[in-house]
Amino acid sequence: MSHNTTQNTFPQPLTGAALVIGTLCLAMANFLAILDTTIANVSVSNIAGSLGTSTSQGTYVITSYAVAEAISVPLTGWLASRFGALRVFVICLLMFGVFSTLCGMATSMNMLVLFRVFLGFSGGPLMPLSQTLMMRIFPKDKSHVAIGIWSMTTLVAPIMGPILGGVICDQFSWHYIFICKTPFAIAAGFMCWKMLQRYETQTAKSRIDVVGLGLLVVWVSALQIMLDEGKDHDWFASTRIVILAIIALIGFISFLIWELTERNPVVDLRVFRHRGFTTSMVTLSLAFGAFFGITVLTPLWLQIYMGYTATIAGYSTAMMGVLAVFLAPLVATLATKIDPRPLVFAGVLWLGLWTLFRSQADMSMTFS
Repeated sequence: MSHNTTQNTFPQPLTGAALVIGTLCLAMANFLAILDTTIANVSVSNIAGSLGTSTSQGTYVITSYAVAEAISVPLTGWLASRFGALRVFVICLLMFGVFSTLCGMATSMNMLVLFRVFLGFSGGPLMPLSQTLMMRIFPKDKSHVAIGIWSMTTLVAPIMGPILGGVICDQFSWHYIFICKTPFAIAAGFMCWKMLQRYETQTAKSRIDVVGLGLLVVWVSALQIMLDEGKDHDWFASTRIVILAIIALIGFISFLIWELTERNPVVDLRVFRHRGFTTSMVTLSLAFGAFFGITVLTPLWLQIYMGYTATIAGYSTAMMGVLAVFLAPLVATLATKIDPRPLVFAGVLWLGLWTLFRSQADMSMTFS
């Protein structure tokens, strides 16, 4: 027993070609999960038109995936401790491939949104687990390289999403923006299972906080539906929106109370007692909110009001992140040598200024 514990706690890092292939497979998983947050953005108009719904309803394709991810990410820790990190990672990656195909085969908006929800549940654990496994397969003294590669895929995916989505949608069909991910997900899943068996983590039969999970699903779903449908129902002039807002508020307060008093909470809110962690999470939430706000709204605006094709809208949206791709390895290296706080400050400030600039856009703008 002690031998197995040692093997699981201190597995030897990969070397040579095995390290390269393992890194590519883990990076691929993270890339695919994040790619799905933006690949459909420029195709919403085409998807909505093809399935006979409005563009407003078409945005459910994006938000259903995001909400499912938001619910499944907090479950990752429990799933990994209960079934093993590698096992959960591989199963989620294979399910991601299957549900990607089902999304591409959908024949109605309801069916597509349902499969996108399952796709989000599959994709949520891929991001944290890919980072965890990446750190385990790299030598300790090369951990900054692992973080740099993982960060790079996190940045490249949202940039590539609009471009790939636009080109595939215009040249082929919107169905293929989902189907094209399937072979990569399944191949990466099988490769990870074959190569990374020794990095499996210990398991324990811990019970899940069912009440906390239920409250999380209720308030996040109610809030997201309220935000999605508010503009179509004149916000709080609508009884439907008011009811959703009340459900979200009561659900959120109940969730906070329950999680702070539960012995094994689904989301351990006690970590927010640490000021540094709280500040980091607030910063990360606001920064990603601004980033994804731009990447969702800009393609829609360019296509509906400026008459851009999905491809040109994709190129226009993606250009804003090209510099980040080149800076990611440099920043990852610098963060190990200097205080990372000035780097974070500079990055968030730049994003804020860019968002402010985008808010001044009007229809006299040109592509160049």
